[in-house]
Amino acid sequence: MKLTKTFKSFFESEKSGGILLLCVTILSLYLANSPIQTEYIQIWSTEVGHHSITHWINDGLMAIFFLLIGLELEREIYQGELSSIKNAALPIFGALGGMLIPAGLFLLLNFGTITQNGAGIPMATDIAFAIGILSLLGSRVPASLKIFLTALAVIDDLGAIIVIAVFYTTSISFINLALALGIMGVLFILNRMKIYNLIPYLIGGVAMWYFMLNSGVHATITGVLLAFVIPFGDGSKKSPSYILQHFLHKPVAFVILPLFAIANTCIAINSGWQDGLSHSNSIGILLGLVIGKPLGIFLFSFLGVSLGLCVLPKELKWKTIIGAGMLGGIGFTMSIFITLLAFKNDGEEVITYSKIAILIASFVAGTMGYFWLKFTLKKTSLQKVKHKTKE
Repeated sequence: MKLTKTFKSFFESEKSGGILLLCVTILSLYLANSPIQTEYIQIWSTEVGHHSITHWINDGLMAIFFLLIGLELEREIYQGELSSIKNAALPIFGALGGMLIPAGLFLLLNFGTITQNGAGIPMATDIAFAIGILSLLGSRVPASLKIFLTALAVIDDLGAIIVIAVFYTTSISFINLALALGIMGVLFILNRMKIYNLIPYLIGGVAMWYFMLNSGVHATITGVLLAFVIPFGDGSKKSPSYILQHFLHKPVAFVILPLFAIANTCIAINSGWQDGLSHSNSIGILLGLVIGKPLGIFLFSFLGVSLGLCVLPKELKWKTIIGAGMLGGIGFTMSIFITLLAFKNDGEEVITYSKIAILIASFVAGTMGYFWLKFTLKKTSLQKVKHKTKE
């Protein structure tokens, strides 16, 4: 199976971004627990325009991240790896299982408690980290596995976005929401009129973000909505969608996501932090990401193939899907993002414990996925070599 140039570009930027994310996370955790702990944490609490720097990153810059996700999803649907039902069905089934099973495990432990809102936390997959770990396996990784994991993660993120919009919106200002959607409608008309100049779409996007921010619906949703009204055209390098997507790749991978990671992992790990891991919320996150993800992805993928609704690529084995499911348990960026929304009214302590559980679960899931795939892919390669030798 061949990779498109766009997909290769996306994979390479996410691979490097994942390595950078790991480095800045370690640095942020170190500084947050160093002699300059107080000063460092206060930096991210500094108010600019009545909001903290962290708030601007989470509600502002992350909207740009979701815009890129939307543009990538649009391209995959129109002419990429999701353009045919045959190619799209397997990662869609896998993503559904990777969202429903982890959420179900979390709710088994937390339903009816003050932390039940956290069910969305183990549903997410961090694209940059997952692809970053996969890239460490080098040339032994088949193209179909790269496509499966990337598509799975994109669909996962879309699912997380829907969860944010539906379940983490407390009160709605219908006037502001109507204004945001009205602007979107105007941009859609411009799209249908084949106006390909990006400027009106970007200006309209900023206005959409402002009204969405004041509507009660999380402002980052604007990014995805905007992506689908920006003209795709023929998908060539001259199309507005391609130009914007290509422009955003590096700023998102090397600026926005690292800033998000730094701002949200400045966690002061105090003595007794391990006690928080015994809470049902933390256990739910750990089980959801480490066990629920690979279990859900494998079961739903197997079910889809068994029912004849999708096809397992020839290059992949079921043990490979299990390994991809383990990498899907790297929640990190998206899981932390949902944590901030789910527990914004429940105090800093539950957010801190959740972040620690996410970091531990993501580390365990990533390590398991790496060594599982290293063993299984290496074994598969050796079998191919032996087979060719016999011939």
